[in-house]
Amino acid sequence: MTLHNQNPAPPKNFTLTAQLNVTAGADAGEGKVKLPRFSMVAYTGGMMRIAGWRHPVIVDLAGLAIPAQARPIRYEHDPKAGVGHSESIRVESGHLVAAGVISRNTEAARDVATSSANGFPWQASIGASVEQFEFVKENESVLVNGRGFNGPVNVVRKSVLGEISFVDLGADGNTSASVAASAVEITSSEPLQNQEKNPMTITAVADETTSTDTNTQTTTPTNIPATTVQAGMASTPIATTSATTSGPAAVVASTSADDPVTQMRQRIAAETRRIDAIRALCAGKHSAIEARAIEEGWDTSRTELEVLRDARPKVAHIGARQQASTPQVFEAAGLMAAGVSMSRIEATYAEPVLEAAHRMRGVGIQEFCEIVCGQQLPRFRSDASGWLQAAFSTASLPGILSNIANKMLLEGYNYVEDAWRRIAKIASVNDFKEHSRYRMTGGFTFVQVGADGELKHGKIDEMKFGQKADTHGIMFSLTRQMIINDDMGAFTDIPRQIGMGAAEAIADAVWGLWLRNPVCNDGKLFFSADHRNFAAGADTALTVDGLTKAEVVFGEQAKPNGRPLGIPASILLVPTALKVPAEMLMKSVLLNENTTTPKPSANPHTGKFEVVSSVYLSSAAFTGHSSKAWYLLSDPNRLPAIEIAFLNGVDRPTVEKTDADFNTLGIAFRGYIDFGVREQDFRGALKMQGF
Repeated sequence: MTLHNQNPAPPKNFTLTAQLNVTAGADAGEGKVKLPRFSMVAYTGGMMRIAGWRHPVIVDLAGLAIPAQARPIRYEHDPKAGVGHSESIRVESGHLVAAGVISRNTEAARDVATSSANGFPWQASIGASVEQFEFVKENESVLVNGRGFNGPVNVVRKSVLGEISFVDLGADGNTSASVAASAVEITSSEPLQNQEKNPMTITAVADETTSTDTNTQTTTPTNIPATTVQAGMASTPIATTSATTSGPAAVVASTSADDPVTQMRQRIAAETRRIDAIRALCAGKHSAIEARAIEEGWDTSRTELEVLRDARPKVAHIGARQQASTPQVFEAAGLMAAGVSMSRIEATYAEPVLEAAHRMRGVGIQEFCEIVCGQQLPRFRSDASGWLQAAFSTASLPGILSNIANKMLLEGYNYVEDAWRRIAKIASVNDFKEHSRYRMTGGFTFVQVGADGELKHGKIDEMKFGQKADTHGIMFSLTRQMIINDDMGAFTDIPRQIGMGAAEAIADAVWGLWLRNPVCNDGKLFFSADHRNFAAGADTALTVDGLTKAEVVFGEQAKPNGRPLGIPASILLVPTALKVPAEMLMKSVLLNENTTTPKPSANPHTGKFEVVSSVYLSSAAFTGHSSKAWYLLSDPNRLPAIEIAFLNGVDRPTVEKTDADFNTLGIAFRGYIDFGVREQDFRGALKMQGF
C-alpha cells in the first residue's frame, strides 16, 4: 500500500490527550515531603483531532521513541508551569501508560493538586516531535496499535516523546481522569529563611476514599490535601501542626512567640516587598493582573506565570510553530520530488521553507494539487474534466506549477555543456529582423600635426556582418494519464528534458556552424588559407612547436589597410581528446620532450591561453568534426569570430502556461527561446588541422 501525506506543512510537534489517575504516594520519613503520585493513560492509541493537521492523527506507538523514563510533567505544555516528572513510561495493550510524582514547587503544581482534591477531572496530553508520517487516503484502511482505521487519516510512524501535561480540555473530548492527591507535608522547626524562598507552606492530611476510573476499571485511594498559605514570615520561626478533617481541606494555624507588634511590622514589610515585586513584574503593561495579584495575595511566582501567559500569542497549543504553506514551500517540494540536488535547493530557499517542504516529499500530483488548492478535488474515473476544472480554477496552482516547470527547465538547460559561452560573443537584438553588425577597420592612426596646427581627417572603413534571431520551442502537458498515475516525477522530468533540448539547440547551432566552415561575404570559406587563419601539415599538431607556430600565424593577421591587427590570441579551443595535453601545456613549467634538436627545457607557453574544451568538436554527428584539429581565438568581446544574439538579451528559455486543445485532457505548457548564431570576423580565430 502506498501512503502519502495530504497535509502541506503539519506541525513538527503535536499534543494528544488521554486519561490519567493520581494515587497516593509512599510515606516519607519525618521531616520529608510526601509527594502526590499519579498514573495515567497518556494516549489510548486512537484517532485524535490536532491543531495544524487537516485530518485526524494516529501515533504508531511502535515507532514512539521514549528518550528516558523521567520526562517533564507540565501544565498546558507550558515550560514555565512545571508540575512534576514521570518515573515510568511504557506501552501496554496499545496504550501509552505513565506514572510519576508531582515534584515541582510551582503555582501550577499546587493548582493541579488542589483542583484534584476538589474533584476537577484533569486530562493528560503528550507533546512529541514528528520524525516521519504517512497519509492514508480516503477509502483505504490501515492497522495501527492493534486496531484498524479508515482513511483519510495521518499515521505518525516515527516520533519522539517530549513531555506530558495536565490539561483541562484536550483534543479527545471522550477521555476522562480520576484524580486523588496524596498528602503533602512539610514539618520543620527551622526558620523559614533557611527553607525554600517561596513563602508558601503546604500542610496536608490524608482523607482516604476510593475512586474508580470508568475506562481502566482500577481503584485508587484518594487523599485530599489541606493547605495553609503563610506570607510575610521570612524571618520568623514557625511550627506547623495538622488536624484530620473529613472535608476537602484542613486549615492549619501558625503561631509565633514573638511580640505581636513585631509580627505586625514584619507582615507589613513583607507585604510591601510583595507589592513592589508584583509591580516590577507587571511593569505597567498588565494592570489587570497587577490589581488581581495585589488583591488576592499572589506571590511572585504566580504573578510571573500569569504575566507570561498573558504575553504569549493567543493561539491553540500545538507544540511547535507551524510553517505557513506558501508558494515557495510548494515549489521547493516539487523540486525535491523531481530529484533536484538538495545543495541547489538549499541555496535557493530558507530553512523554514525547506523544513515544511521536506514533509511533502513523496506526494503525487493529485495530492500536491489538493494541498495547493486547499480542498479535496473530485477523483478520476472515466472523465478528468471535473478534476481539472476544480484544480486549475484556483489562482495559485497554475502559477506554482509554471514556476516549478520553469525551474526544472532551467535545471535541464544548465545540464548541457555550454562551452560556446566562452568562445562566442553574447549579443542582444530587439526583434526578429535581419540585423547588420559593423566593425571599423581602418585609418585612425595618429599623424604628426603640421606647423599650421591642422588635424587630418581619419578614414572610416568598415566590415559588415549579419545577425538574426529566431524562435525555438516546444510544448508539453500535464496530461490526464499523469494525473491518474499520480506521477509527480513525470511532470517535473518533462520540462527538465525540454530545458536540455533548448541548450542542445543552441549548442547544435553554434558548433554546427563552426565545424561546417561557412562561406563569408567575400565568397571565401571562413577558415581558409585565403583568410590566413588555417594551417595544415605535420607541424600543426598540438605541441610546443605547433602552438608556437599558431601564435606566430595568428599574430600576422592584418587589418584591411595592411597594418597589423594588434589583438593577441587568448583562448585555446580543443576537442576532448586534446584537453589534457592542452592543460599540460598551459600548466607545466618544464618540458620533457625527446627531440634531436637541443632546446631549453622551460615551457614558453605556461599560463598563456585559457583552455576551452568541447565534446561537440569531435562528434560524428557534425560535418567537419575532428579529434585532432584545434583553434586559437581572440577575446570574443574584443574581436568575435562567432556571435550568438538573444532576443532582448534573454539567454535562457521561458515557460508559459497555455490552455490545452479541446481534444486534450490536461493542462499545457510551452517552453521557448529566441536566438540566432552567425559567423563574424574571420581574423578572430585560427584553425590548426592537427596531425
